[in-house]
Formats: sequence, C-alpha cells, structure tokens
Amino acid sequence: VRLVESGGGEVQPGGSLRLSCAASGFVYGDNIMGWFRQAPGKEREGVACISPNGMIAYADSVRGRFTISSDNSETIALEMNSLKPEDTAVYYCNVLYNGDYYWGQGTQVTVSS
Repeated sequence: VRLVESGGGEVQPGGSLRLSCAASGFVYGDNIMGWFRQAPGKEREGVACISPNGMIAYADSVRGRFTISSDNSETIALEMNSLKPEDTAVYYCNVLYNGDYYWGQGTQVTVSS
C-alpha cells in the first residue's frame, strides 16, 4: 500500500490550497480513506474521511471550509478554503485496509501572514 501526498505550501489567512493523495497497492474504492493532520506539539487529529459508498464526515473545526473528494483515478483530494493560522500542520493521507491503517509521508500546510 502506498500513499503519496502533494499540494501543501504556505498561504495567507483566508487563502486556499488543494491537497492530493495518490493511492496504490490496494483495491481503490473499497476502503475508507481520509485526511489527518498534526500540528507542532499536538496529537494527530482526523480532518475528513470518505467511505466506499460516498459517505463523508468532517471535523467540526473544518466543516464548511474543507471538502474531501475522490475519483476513479486512485486519488483523493482535500480542498481547503478560508484557511486559518490554526490549520497549520502536516497533513497526512490515510487508508483503512484489511484492518490496518496506512499513512502517506505527509505534506506541510502553513497559514501565516
């Protein structure tokens, strides 16, 4: 199982970024996939997830600002709008496959003026 994130960077408050996660090594579309993030000195937290039947869940802190999506090209994305300084973190792509969690290497998102 391999997950590769891209799209992180630095943006000003109120700005937008789009993260992508390219997945391989499992049957895409049969597993719950999602995004987590970890800020310095804090525990990793869930941001958004999407199930094989299209059900979606968001953390309260990002609902209405972030949108998770998937397509048939083995990629999931996280569209992040109205970014805030507290969104600064390393963002990780995640898949629950055969009872185990797999992680990408992470991509840094920094929101700063």
